[in-house]
Amino acid sequence: MTAQLIDGKAVAAQVHARTRAAVAARLASGRRAPALATVLVGTDPASEVYVRNKRLACNDLGITSLPIHFEADISQAALLAEIDRLNADPSVDGILVQMPLPSHIDSTLVIESILPTKDVDGFHPYNLGRLAQRMPALRPCTPFGVIELLKSVNEPFKGRTAVVVGASNHVGRPMMLELMLAGATATCCHRFTANVPAEVARADIVVVAIGKPGFVKGEWIRPGATVIDIGINRLPNGKLCGDVEFEAAAERASFITPVPGGVGPMTVAMLMHNTLLAAENHG
Repeated sequence: MTAQLIDGKAVAAQVHARTRAAVAARLASGRRAPALATVLVGTDPASEVYVRNKRLACNDLGITSLPIHFEADISQAALLAEIDRLNADPSVDGILVQMPLPSHIDSTLVIESILPTKDVDGFHPYNLGRLAQRMPALRPCTPFGVIELLKSVNEPFKGRTAVVVGASNHVGRPMMLELMLAGATATCCHRFTANVPAEVARADIVVVAIGKPGFVKGEWIRPGATVIDIGINRLPNGKLCGDVEFEAAAERASFITPVPGGVGPMTVAMLMHNTLLAAENHG
């Protein structure tokens, strides 16, 4: 392998250290700790793990964790009523509703019901719109984390060509906006893109998030490119892998993120950062 690994755990630890210090400074000045409400609906094993990791991070950084758990059959009206309660509570700075939700609940309606100033996931149309207009407020955690990873390897952004593979509302689209905000020339590939390999081959920065193991082949990667693999997939043998053909891509790239241990830790780190920012904005 010729590529240098981008250690997401190490970069996340640096972000956590800054957040921990800022929380301690708040407490020392007599202000309360930031508070994050995490809402889990049902018993999806993956969701339970994600929420537990977020709650553990809160405890580690001095952020107040407010765990809320509903059975999978909760009505949409009841869930929205709980969000309204959290919106109105001045002691709550951030509200996170773990996705996916049961099929009888409209996820878009739930996201839009969270106050933009408490939307620490950065999914609300207001916050995405602010990012699109180059006035970021609370930024989607995973794309924001990718930018931090790129900064950690001194990515210059300006004058660089970036290609995002995947156009989801929560990752691909805001990722393109983040790269443009940083100064890169960004393209987003999706299911109607005519020639994905050709698009990837011209990129200085490749970011992949589609949920298909090994979709991006190593031979597509431009020599010297930086590769960020957001995908995380479990193979039949239980092994985790990303959306990029790792070994072959690492022979051509200059920098590459591993799976696991790359982007994943950054999502939680930026969530904690957003919670602190929301608390600072609330006073």
